[in-house]
Amino acid sequence: MTDALGPQRNQGLANLSIDPDLLAQELAAEESGDPLDSIDLDDAPDDSLEAARICDEGLSLLSQGHEQRLQGLRVFCEYRDPRAVPLLLPLLQRSCPVERMSAVYALGRNPSPPAVEPLLQLLQGDSNAYVRKATAWSLGNFPDAPILNPLIKALQVDVAAVRLWCPGSLAEAASRSPAKADPAAGQLLLSLRIDSEPAVRSNCIWALGRLVDQLVEPRRQEVVEALVEALLHDGEPSVRDEARTALEQLEDPVILNRLQTLLDDGFIS
Repeated sequence: MTDALGPQRNQGLANLSIDPDLLAQELAAEESGDPLDSIDLDDAPDDSLEAARICDEGLSLLSQGHEQRLQGLRVFCEYRDPRAVPLLLPLLQRSCPVERMSAVYALGRNPSPPAVEPLLQLLQGDSNAYVRKATAWSLGNFPDAPILNPLIKALQVDVAAVRLWCPGSLAEAASRSPAKADPAAGQLLLSLRIDSEPAVRSNCIWALGRLVDQLVEPRRQEVVEALVEALLHDGEPSVRDEARTALEQLEDPVILNRLQTLLDDGFIS
């Protein structure tokens, strides 16, 4: 995937921590930069006693004032503790978008069934694109919940920052069954063809590569042909590179021979 977190999504969606203070600065300045670019992907420390101490402190902070809540949210964007969920859910309704956004990420780190419906409501109706973007990411941690259609709709109509994260979460939601994989692949193929943002197209390719084993013919061949089309004709080099990688990772001798022929004939380098 493309974006600061792209390479890490293969390692699972849980390895995300966030600095709410940095996000607050971004939102306050109304800068065009993406706050996700500054996310720290380091895993939480392995020391269970230290982790328990930090989580206890984080739980206390979540029940205090705004600045303390932000500190507590930072804890649960990094650590998992089911005790945090009842305290995180009300923060999805806070007027401060940084609190809402950070609570969304924390619930992605600490997925729990009661979070599904309020997260879906935020994806569909929150006025802040950063919050919706956070929700598009976090919902990927709820693959068994009814998130497929909301993510498809967001990929169709939302702003680029939100669309950027929908493909990866769609892959997580749809990679467990052909019944889910086919409609997800249909939208990913459409977005690959028409989306104006190269990073979104790249992430659609990545997601299609994740889903292809769940697809049946003729959809699987449609994916292959779409990837070849992107490899040969997309105007953005990063998209072409993503398409080539996805085709190579299929490890299909017929496809690999086709790539070699394209290379020998000078269509790709």
